Amino acid sequence: MNIEQLCESKGMRLTEQRKVIAKALDDSIDHPDVEELYKRAVEIDNNISVATVYRTVRLFEEAGILIRHEFRDGRSRYENLEECDHHDHLINIEDGSIIEFTNDEIEIIQRKIADELGFDLVDHRLELYAKPKKQ
Repeated sequence: MNIEQLCESKGMRLTEQRKVIAKALDDSIDHPDVEELYKRAVEIDNNISVATVYRTVRLFEEAGILIRHEFRDGRSRYENLEECDHHDHLINIEDGSIIEFTNDEIEIIQRKIADELGFDLVDHRLELYAKPKKQ
């Protein structure tokens, strides 16, 4: 489901500006922060304010449509919670780029650790911070 459909399924009122912001998010292949999302939204509708983008992102996050990531760069970045399969992130600390990855071994180890500590793992986030190897 795209963000507009998720909003409708949750009974959320969608103004034209919210639809534009939802489209900008759906079209994102990265993890935009609010400033980047604002730039993308005004390319579609130049009447959108940055305050509207902030309010809308917060509303989408509270509704469980978006997930916020804090990748230690001082900016909150967002992605569609419903659309993304589980994945982890590797953050390049030199240029801020983000690589999404999955690794079955990591998933097994995390469940095993929770089990050994007497828990059933229900969710997790893994963020690796790295810099490119010197050649």
